[in-house]
Amino acid sequence: MKRYNTIFNKMLLLLLLAFSFGCSEDYLEKTEEYNIDSENYFNSEDDYYNALIGVYDILQSTYVNVLLGEIASDNTVSGGESATDVIGFQQVDDMTHTQVNDNLDDVWDWNFAGVQRANYMLEFEDKTDFEGRDMIIAEVRFLRAYFTFELLKWFGPIPLSGDERFVLGDETSIPRASTEEVYAQIESDLQYAIDNLNYTAPQTGRATKGAALALLGKAHLYQEEFDEAATVLNELINNGPYALANFETLFEFEGENNEESVFEVQYTGEEGAGFDCLQCSEGNVAVGFQGIRNYSGPVFEAGFGFNLPTQEAYDMFTENDIRRDLSILDIEAWAAETGATYSIGNVEKHTGYFNRKYLPRENNNVGDANLTQPNNYRAIRYADVLLMAAEALNRGGIDDSQARNYLNEVRDRAGLDDVDASGSELTERIYEERRKELVGEGHRFFDLVRTGRAANNIDGFTSGKNELFPIPLEEIEFSQGNWEQNPGY
Repeated sequence: MKRYNTIFNKMLLLLLLAFSFGCSEDYLEKTEEYNIDSENYFNSEDDYYNALIGVYDILQSTYVNVLLGEIASDNTVSGGESATDVIGFQQVDDMTHTQVNDNLDDVWDWNFAGVQRANYMLEFEDKTDFEGRDMIIAEVRFLRAYFTFELLKWFGPIPLSGDERFVLGDETSIPRASTEEVYAQIESDLQYAIDNLNYTAPQTGRATKGAALALLGKAHLYQEEFDEAATVLNELINNGPYALANFETLFEFEGENNEESVFEVQYTGEEGAGFDCLQCSEGNVAVGFQGIRNYSGPVFEAGFGFNLPTQEAYDMFTENDIRRDLSILDIEAWAAETGATYSIGNVEKHTGYFNRKYLPRENNNVGDANLTQPNNYRAIRYADVLLMAAEALNRGGIDDSQARNYLNEVRDRAGLDDVDASGSELTERIYEERRKELVGEGHRFFDLVRTGRAANNIDGFTSGKNELFPIPLEEIEFSQGNWEQNPGY
C-alpha cells in the first residue's frame, strides 16, 4: 500500500476530522458542505477500506518517534543549525526536556490520533458484514496495538476507552490504565491479528501475521516474559517467509519491502503539506531532517543535519564489519573520496558523522525536498526478530545454543566470526549486536531503559525519571487532576 496516504480522500478526512491534528482553519471552513458521520458511513466494504487507509495514514507521522528515539540515546546527538534549532530535539538530547516540549507533544498527539482512528472503526466493526471484514478489522487491531505500544514506551500507561472513540470529557473521567491493562489490550489486539491475517499481505505495506507475531514477541520481551516471547518469535522464525537480505542495499530504495521486511512504514516523494502541517506530508520528514547541511555531491541530497552519530557509535564497529560504513557516513572521508561539499551547523554537536541508513538519496521527489523524501521506515526487520529471540532464549535461561545460532546468523551477514559464549557473557554480546545492527533506527533508548542500562550509558539520564517522557502539560491540565504526571516532571 505504497500510496495509502495519497488515496486518503476528503470524505474520510471529514469522517475523522474530530481527532485529526494540525488542519488549518481554512480547511475547516470548507468542510461545512459535507455531511458525513458514523450514522451514514461504514455501510459498505469500500467505506471500511477507506477508513482503514485513514488509520494507516497516521503511521507516516511517527517519523518523530524514530528521530527522538535515537537522539535520546547514546547513539546520536541532536545536531541541527544551532543550539536552539528545534529546541525540543536539543532538550531531549541533553535530558533537560520538560512537560512543555513541542516534539514530545507530536509523539503523544500523532500516536493518539492513530489510536482514535482505530477505535472509530472498531466502534462500528459490526455495522456491515462482507467477505474479508475480519481481515480489515485484524489490520486495525494491529495498528492500534502498534500506536498503543509506542505510547506505552514513551509515556507509560495511558487511558483506554475500549473499542470506542474518546469523546470530549473523557479526559476528566477515564483514568490512566495500569501498565498491565495496556499490555493486555496490546496482546489481545495482536492475537486477533495473528488469528485473522496471513503472512502475505493483499497490498504492499499492509500488516501481516508476521508483523503481528513480531510485535507480540516484542511486547512480551519488554515485560521480561521470556518464555512467551521465545515461543512467539520462534513461531515467526520457523514458519514465516523472512530472511536476511543484502545489507549493502538494505536501506536503498531497491531494498524496500524485501525479504527482511516484517513491517515498513510506506512513504512517497509526492508533494504534500508544508512545515505548518508536518504530519500531512507525503514524504519521510525524518530523512530530510537528517540530511547533510548544504550538501552538494553524489548519491545524497541535502538536509538539516539532525541526529548525528557519535564517535563512540562509529568506533563500536570493527573495521571488518560491513555495517559500519553502510550505517554511518564519515563525511570527511566521503568528501575526500568524492569531492562533495557541505557545511557544518551546530559546531558544538558536529561529530563528523551522519545516519547513512536514512540520509536522503537522490530521487525525483517534488516540492520541498526536506518534506518529500520517499525513503520507507523499516519499522520491524527480520534481524531485529532474530536478536529479540536470541535475547529471550538467553535471558530466560531457555536455550543458549539456539540463542547463539540466531545471534551468529546476524553476525555472519555482517562478515563477522561466530560468537561462542553463554550465560551473562552471551547476554552482553546480544546487547552489543542489537546496538550495532539497529543503530540509527530509533530502538536504542528503549533497549537501554527496558534492560536497566540507561543511567550508565546516557549522559544526563536520571533514574526514576527519564525512563519515561512527560505527558504534555496541556493534557494534564485538560484532565483536571484526573491524570498524574510521570515522576520527576
